[in-house]
Amino acid sequence: MKILTAFFLAFIIGAVGSCQKNDAQPPKSNIIDLDEKSAQLIEADNAFGLEMFQKVREDSNEENIMISPLSISVALAMAYNGAEGDTKTEMEEAMKLNGLTADEINASYKMLLSALQSLDEDVVFEIANAIFYADIMEVKPGFLDVNKNVYEAKVERLDFNSPSAVETINNWVAGKTNDKITKIIEQLNPLDRMVLLNAIYFNGIWSNKFDEEGTHELAFHKTDGSAIKVPMMNKLEKLDYTANSLFKAIKMPYGNGQYNMAVFLPANENNSQDVIDELSAANWKKWMNEFEPTDRVDITMPRFKFAFEAGLNDLLKKMGMQKAFVPEVADFSKISDIELYISAVKHKSFIDVNETGTEAAAVTSITFTTTSIGNEPPTVPFFVNKPFVFAITENDTDAILFIGEVQNPEYD
Repeated sequence: MKILTAFFLAFIIGAVGSCQKNDAQPPKSNIIDLDEKSAQLIEADNAFGLEMFQKVREDSNEENIMISPLSISVALAMAYNGAEGDTKTEMEEAMKLNGLTADEINASYKMLLSALQSLDEDVVFEIANAIFYADIMEVKPGFLDVNKNVYEAKVERLDFNSPSAVETINNWVAGKTNDKITKIIEQLNPLDRMVLLNAIYFNGIWSNKFDEEGTHELAFHKTDGSAIKVPMMNKLEKLDYTANSLFKAIKMPYGNGQYNMAVFLPANENNSQDVIDELSAANWKKWMNEFEPTDRVDITMPRFKFAFEAGLNDLLKKMGMQKAFVPEVADFSKISDIELYISAVKHKSFIDVNETGTEAAAVTSITFTTTSIGNEPPTVPFFVNKPFVFAITENDTDAILFIGEVQNPEYD
């Protein structure tokens, strides 16, 4: 059996350290006792998440970036339950899930997602999943059942042609992220048939808070050589620490220590990109094992808060998941008898780190689109290209509130 005390959130929340408060023992921690397959799943998720983070960094011009590997992995795992053939195989390879059956993947996620949300009463960590699908499409019960039973997904049929459908989806996202992310879908296209969602929310108080009176304006040196003045927090703490030729690193615990933030500070002439370049599952595991409890670590670091978003289609294709995005090639026949492909994978994240703790959220959406209208009712063309009459009425009474004619539709 392998013991894991937590899974990292949004890359920077690493494995749990054995950190203690300066002047008090932390409450006794829970543990997650992993079987062999669950441990294999987490190693796969870590490998996938680190590679995805590297590719997001390569692809983005933003100075600040953040993803939640867990959110992306869970959303893709839900979609994976609808895949067959080469589409399924490519998803397994891209997600590093080779050697695990679908049943093993689902059983491991069911255990992990439940356990992660009950580790620390002083840390809010919530995971939610949902599937919204067009009311004109029949979805196979087996796909819905596994996502409801394993991933506890909310499932709802919507009229995708109604503007309220987008509002319903975005309201779910806002509710599950405490309004830190309020919109994931801008619009639904006529051939869109399903939106699959994962949302993660984290709110943790430092085990040993920074003293706000110790925060001062200090210089922060950017990669381009320029310097800016920013509020820098400071505290002296006993915590897990490691150092090598590439970086120095600490783990700062939240609550009872089940969750923490790992901070990697490039050493010598290295920069943050050098650290990112060395990210791999093997290195990550090695680094986590090198942390040791260290007295009197003098921490000075900036507050930070930002939001980030990325489209993941091209990045997933680069990682080998290609056929899922190709109309008439993708095989999601376990979802529906109509032909579906993934038209968009979007990811949004938010983080606020301050003297008290950290608030973070992430949402991943996967939009499935059909290749044709199929047996849907035919459309009725209505092309207003000549003078017309209009009226505004009240539905219950049919009372005419306004009526007019337009012969010259000017707009100033």
